[in-house]
Amino acid sequence: MQWASALAGNKLFHIKNNFDVPALTCVGPEPAPDQNDQQPRSRNPYLLPGFYAKNLVIMKRLAVVTVLLFLVVVNTAFEETKKKTTYRANYKAGPVGIVYIVVDKSDYELKVYDDEGWYGTYPVVFGNKDLSDKMMEGDRRTPEGNFKIISKRPHQKWHKMLMLDYPNQSSWEKFKQRKASGKIPGSAKIGGGIAIHGTWPNDNLSVDDYTNWTNGCVSLKNEDLDELEVFLPVGTRVTIQR
Repeated sequence: MQWASALAGNKLFHIKNNFDVPALTCVGPEPAPDQNDQQPRSRNPYLLPGFYAKNLVIMKRLAVVTVLLFLVVVNTAFEETKKKTTYRANYKAGPVGIVYIVVDKSDYELKVYDDEGWYGTYPVVFGNKDLSDKMMEGDRRTPEGNFKIISKRPHQKWHKMLMLDYPNQSSWEKFKQRKASGKIPGSAKIGGGIAIHGTWPNDNLSVDDYTNWTNGCVSLKNEDLDELEVFLPVGTRVTIQR
């Protein structure tokens, strides 16, 4: 006897001799889940309650730490480049004997010497940033050579002025040679009004960050100028070099 089976809908029937009889077994549809059953919580830590809140706090703290570290690095770099006045060991007694000045444009320094040698070094800035010798009026360059202080007076913008005797005879000789050789125009003027002076009020940063801002003069911090001016009488020798 031959048996056959057929699947109709979701019920399985056994067919014998072309007569349908109920099957002894059947496979029905899956029962619908109970709506009241509680779904299991995910084990993924990134989806756990409070994960985002905790990590947001951590990220904020890391951001604050990063900013603070950045500020420390910037401040340290600034302090390392900040130009400071230096003195010899017995500087509090003041300079001894005849005082003279050497301004070094390459090092941005004004050095004070007396009968005992080096006394102190003060940070300074100049005119044109290329630091070359003054050629003519209007080039904003600081002249090089040997000069002397010819007058001292207060200044409403730049604290105090220690006027130099530029142009002196040596300055005129260089100027005429440059004009004769065609290095400067025939109509050029030599200029004047070169001095050692202070900065705008509360503008020490212009000296600390090497900003050459003058029209050819030598500029230093106002407090340093107050200290220097006391022992730099009219007639003090000033050498400006590069």
